[in-house]
Amino acid sequence: MNVFHSAFTRRLVIGMLGFYLLCIPTFLMADQTATVHQGTLKRVLETQTLRVGVSLFTPWTMKNKKGELIGFEIDVAKQLAKDLGVKVELKPFDWEDIIPALHKKNIDIIVAGITITPQRALQVSFSQPYANSGVGLATNIRLTKDFTGLKDLNHSAINLAAISKTVSADLVGRVFPKANLTLYANSQEAIHALLEGEVHGYVEHNPIPTFLAIDHPQKVDEPLSRPLLQTYAGFAVNHGNQDFLNFLNAWITAHEADGWLDSTQNYWFESVDWRAEVGSGK
Repeated sequence: MNVFHSAFTRRLVIGMLGFYLLCIPTFLMADQTATVHQGTLKRVLETQTLRVGVSLFTPWTMKNKKGELIGFEIDVAKQLAKDLGVKVELKPFDWEDIIPALHKKNIDIIVAGITITPQRALQVSFSQPYANSGVGLATNIRLTKDFTGLKDLNHSAINLAAISKTVSADLVGRVFPKANLTLYANSQEAIHALLEGEVHGYVEHNPIPTFLAIDHPQKVDEPLSRPLLQTYAGFAVNHGNQDFLNFLNAWITAHEADGWLDSTQNYWFESVDWRAEVGSGK
């Protein structure tokens, strides 16, 4: 009976030891995962600096007459840093370079009106939406004066412009599959091509088409009364930062409730008061 009890005890101890050893990697992995998840927000708080990736699209982000960055996303980034209790460091990128910059950890967050899509969600983690917009169209009047509808743009002789790796570029392929698409690195290059008659139209988020038609009434028309596509923008961070996303979602909820997000978006997208800071056509 004692021999049986001793053997049973040994088997029980060995079994428990084996279970414990098997669990150690899981415990370590869970601890390491938690560390990774807390990485970006922890770094921001420790360094007291929020590095924000932006891209030049009026009125999201632009330069004023002094060369300083202003715009809707600049106000958002500054308020976000203020509520975190840290300073903000703004880093402009061409659109195609902004997600790679996040992956390389050159920035902590993208605050650039980046549209939430399933494809992009494979590359970054999105917050809930904090702003909405729509994709519109600006056309060169001289090249399209005889056109009667959107169908005239869906032709092999038509050249359309969009920014590389944007929702607008993807949309051209769906709405105007027969047209030739020229991709540009930034909005300034695409606008120049439109004004010079190098392309028939420029597909871009509103209100850029509206401002182009206002600033260049002899050259540019905004033929659509409704956007081609409604879009929603969120903050983008690297995968594995759930604590940071929790803060961002709480921040959005709080500033939707107090009206700050609505009033800020209305100022930059519905008014023209800010345009004196950048000058006409900028």
